[in-house]
Amino acid sequence: MQNPLSFCNAHRAPLSHPGWQLAPGVLIALTIITLTATGVGALLWQAPALNPEELWHSRYLRNVVVFTVWQALLSVLISTLLAIPVARALARQPQFPGRGLLLRLMELSLVMPSIVVVSGLVNVYGRQGWLTVVVSDFIPALQWNLYGLNGIVLAHVFFNAPLIARILLQALEATPQSQKRLASQMGLRGFIVWRVLDWPAMKPVLPGLLALVFTLCFTSFAIVMTLGGGPNATTLEVAIYQALRFEFDFGRAALLALVQLSICGGLWWLVMRLGEPTRVLSERRFSQPPPRRDNRGLARFCDGALVLAFAIFLLLPLLAIVTRGYPGLATLPMLDPQTPLFRATVKSLAIALPAGLLAVIATLAIVAAGQFPKAKMVTHSAGYLPLIVPPLVLGTGLFLLFRPSLGSAGQGMLLVALINAMMALPFILQLVRGPLASLDQPSRQLADQLGILGWYRWRSLHWPRLKRPLALALAYGVGLSLGDFGVIALFGSPGAPTLPVLLYQQLGSYQLVAAAATGLWLILLLLMIFSLAHILTRAARLRPFARPQNVSVMDIHHA
Repeated sequence: MQNPLSFCNAHRAPLSHPGWQLAPGVLIALTIITLTATGVGALLWQAPALNPEELWHSRYLRNVVVFTVWQALLSVLISTLLAIPVARALARQPQFPGRGLLLRLMELSLVMPSIVVVSGLVNVYGRQGWLTVVVSDFIPALQWNLYGLNGIVLAHVFFNAPLIARILLQALEATPQSQKRLASQMGLRGFIVWRVLDWPAMKPVLPGLLALVFTLCFTSFAIVMTLGGGPNATTLEVAIYQALRFEFDFGRAALLALVQLSICGGLWWLVMRLGEPTRVLSERRFSQPPPRRDNRGLARFCDGALVLAFAIFLLLPLLAIVTRGYPGLATLPMLDPQTPLFRATVKSLAIALPAGLLAVIATLAIVAAGQFPKAKMVTHSAGYLPLIVPPLVLGTGLFLLFRPSLGSAGQGMLLVALINAMMALPFILQLVRGPLASLDQPSRQLADQLGILGWYRWRSLHWPRLKRPLALALAYGVGLSLGDFGVIALFGSPGAPTLPVLLYQQLGSYQLVAAAATGLWLILLLLMIFSLAHILTRAARLRPFARPQNVSVMDIHHA
């Protein structure tokens, strides 16, 4: 028998009809699918007869495809071989000094702008870089060139090794404590611990994780544009951009985009067949480290040396940006609207803030609609579709589709913000889906009995659990869009650049001091955004749902 109070409030509570949860998410999901299908359809329409033989008859195109796959595979291999021992060392030594700061730095690897890190790598590993000069003094015969395959793989390892290590560390710390205690009581060490504890914990997350890292390296644009070093070190993304912006060969751009889409789509199809993709972002904090598993002196020394070397590897480029960029940034009139840095900042924020907000709104709607079984397939497909279709591929299709009518710069910026929001969607989904589904069954039943529906259910049950992850999700969405260089390079204007494009122009004209100042300012912007999100999350304490004796039925009825 239905509760009379529930029946009464179902008609009085705003947004209580199930359609308010289902319709917006399904509409947004269908919009994403339609927009992606439209972009891919434009590629099919522009590709001249879809003749794949052109790829093998043209030596240049053949080298582009082979180099793209090779640099991605090499980057994934080196990043994984470095990340696995680092993750195991961090899991074994939870009391390592500075461990928390290192984990925070590793968490920011996903949103760190590629072009900023490239400028730091040039200052450290370039021809006149810090480390290059020191090493060449000791080894004069050493021939090191940052530009080409060396620099591309080095930059990819800088970004992806922390990402892999952080996710593998979460998998290791999720190992049941009973298994760890049993292994310690049995005196297991070395390879035996790897075989019975570490490898079984890592194995389930590796397929999705490696597929994600391969996709990030395969679709890398800013790194290859800056460090590629010529036609012999060109990837599909750069070849697509060159075909569109310089050669005006729309057929070749469409053909290359379809090749890239086929490889990425086939890879993620295999991952989906194996199971749920790896969680990349998580609200979990490493505040409660697990007990130590290995306290031997030699093992602790080796773990500490490895973690210290890894931290130095991550900090050196950032330190170079700070030391070289601070003098130029300190003397720059930041509030002068006529400076290129000020105009680029305004334009970047004008794109990034709407993109981040749009990504968060779309995520909430998609997750809410995904709770209905009949809408789960549509919302799930829309949530992970941006991983399958790279941003430059989607941007290429939309560029070809809207090229005749895309007149004003505002229309192009709106399209850039829309694509950036779509690209941030898969990562933000993982931050929001868990807390939204974390409502326990007793609280749900109590809310149903008291007739707490619609807006009141959202305000009392879901909002306290979502304030913290939503602030972090907004920061990630804004940060990912703020560091975008691929899509804005396709639609933007060189005369009105965003911060990443301005930094690229300064690097191309060898203005290393100005580039370091721009990179430092971009990092400071990201830190301010995440600091604001952290302040908001500290104020957002998780309030458990009230017990029955603390709830006034008359208060809810009158509400």
